[in-house]
Amino acid sequence: MSLHLWSSAAFSFPLPSGHRFPITKYAMLRDAVVAEGIVPPEAVHEPAAVRRDDLLLVHTADYVDRFTRGQLTRDEERRIGLPWSEALVERSYRSTGGTCEAARHALRHGIAMNLSGGTHHAFADHGEGFCVFNDVAVAIRTLQRDAHIARAAIVDLDVHQGNGTHAIFADDDSVYTFSMHGGRNYPFHKVAGRLDVELDDGISDDDYLAQLSATLPRVLADARPDVVFYLAGADPHEHDRLGRLRMTFDGLSRRDALVLEQCREVGFPVVVVIGGGYGQPIEDTVRVHVNTARIASRWARSG
Repeated sequence: MSLHLWSSAAFSFPLPSGHRFPITKYAMLRDAVVAEGIVPPEAVHEPAAVRRDDLLLVHTADYVDRFTRGQLTRDEERRIGLPWSEALVERSYRSTGGTCEAARHALRHGIAMNLSGGTHHAFADHGEGFCVFNDVAVAIRTLQRDAHIARAAIVDLDVHQGNGTHAIFADDDSVYTFSMHGGRNYPFHKVAGRLDVELDDGISDDDYLAQLSATLPRVLADARPDVVFYLAGADPHEHDRLGRLRMTFDGLSRRDALVLEQCREVGFPVVVVIGGGYGQPIEDTVRVHVNTARIASRWARSG
């Protein structure tokens, strides 16, 4: 079975010169997974826009509607960190839709991947940290509403804690939130999840993987999920401008393989989203994401 991917790279949006959000990585990633033969072109899908009713399972109507109409305050827009435009609205709806579509596919076929998503700093009533809507939370709530799942686990290995995701599911025992992130990195006010592992600056491959190996089996056993959402952030990489860790390409590939193999051992379907990555050069970030897709593709073919 071929891995199926969703890409919203066609829906870009304008940014000021020098802005640090890496909008170019999405098209580079989409092109690379096909050029390198990881998946055939027909396995890369353009997502539909998420429906407003689906967004309202997570986000307040006031926030969704004011963002959509371009009515956020200057402070709200600054908190997101992206200048509002109609193109940003379209992109945000499409990227969230991609995670929802990938999730439905993963339940049927065992694994799927959105070449976007992981916007885990978005709260119910506001966005922040380059995150507008919380795509993983919306996907989980739509699956629960439609009675496709009862329980879910989030394995968040972006270098930044998913504070928005943790806040959304803070009082919900049906969603297990696990994050392993830089303890001294953004966000500087953390929101407690079900389990948080805070890493010291400068941690390298072996220490990182030892902590993950010691923790992940307990997460999966305690969560008892019907599906796992894996945020495979590229920003733990040693050359990431915002990461502050020292993970290598090999270490991050071993991380991805570890997560997917442990989910396979207990029979959990997996939805992969890419999370953050701010490499210098940007090709480093794309390479990390491509490696994640390559490992997921091998997992899909052998499953």
